[in-house]
Amino acid sequence: MSDVQKLFDEREERELSEFAFRTKNTKGREKPCTPCTMRTEFQRDRDRIIHSQAFRRLMYKTQVFLAPAGDHYRTRLTHTLEVTQIARTIARALRLNEDLTEAIALGHDLGHTPFGHAGETVMRKLFSPDFSHNIQGVRVVEKLENDGEGLNLTFEVRNGIACHTGKELPVTLEGAVIRYADRIAYINHDIDDALRAGILRQEEIPADLRAILGEKHGERINTMVSSVVSESMGKPKISMDPDIQEATDALREFLFARVYRDSIAKVEEVKAKDMLAHLFTYFVDHHEKLPIESLETISKESVERAVCDYLSGMTDRYAIELYRDLFIPERWRVK
Repeated sequence: MSDVQKLFDEREERELSEFAFRTKNTKGREKPCTPCTMRTEFQRDRDRIIHSQAFRRLMYKTQVFLAPAGDHYRTRLTHTLEVTQIARTIARALRLNEDLTEAIALGHDLGHTPFGHAGETVMRKLFSPDFSHNIQGVRVVEKLENDGEGLNLTFEVRNGIACHTGKELPVTLEGAVIRYADRIAYINHDIDDALRAGILRQEEIPADLRAILGEKHGERINTMVSSVVSESMGKPKISMDPDIQEATDALREFLFARVYRDSIAKVEEVKAKDMLAHLFTYFVDHHEKLPIESLETISKESVERAVCDYLSGMTDRYAIELYRDLFIPERWRVK
């Protein structure tokens, strides 16, 4: 162990809560590797995620608005950064392991399909009803990144990615923080984007919820984050004050009713779903046109699995351009 690592371990013992996860207790990686002399294992995971291709592709993946023309609407990447900021704020206040928290937050949406949850719906229909972006995210970091070698992340980070949503809870409090940070981030930035797009007006947000959570974007985030911190302080569980939780859940339902289901932001989703479905069918029937790295997946698993991986990794704009190249005829011109 290097002197730097010893300092990190000593700092964790001295400063972290009794409920925080200590880096030295990690279950490690599937493929053992020489420890870094300058970083903790979770700092190393953070860096591997940031430098991955899957992370860069988040820049051009939908959050709510499909391939938005405006410069200020959230993408899957900006969502990830907002989740990370909120999660670190909570972790620091609770004296949890910020390095672990940050790594999970940065990697939590690596498995998202193009066109957000619309793409996820298509994969569930055509590939498997069990498809989910969180489990696909684990597949990305274990099998698909780095030319099929994966990122070889620690168990705790992979568990946090897998369990950031759904019924199964993560094994660390740091992973549990991401579940709250993810919801706090998307509820508030999706409201902000909907207001910017003219889908919502401020006064349409239920008055009772504004009274409890706050009138402005920052006020609502502060209310929710402060509630998580105050309710979780000194406890072996991450939770939110029941009244704030109830208001947060009600605000989320309001978003589903007004933005996520039938708003103008969703008009193009039908086209996106049809496009991905067409691409899925095409590559199943013409799997020889899949990238060469898909060959191993085809031989060991199935053509459908390889097609799912290929399509799930696409950005919105790449999927649109590929569809155009495959199915939209070019006008013939005399040269």
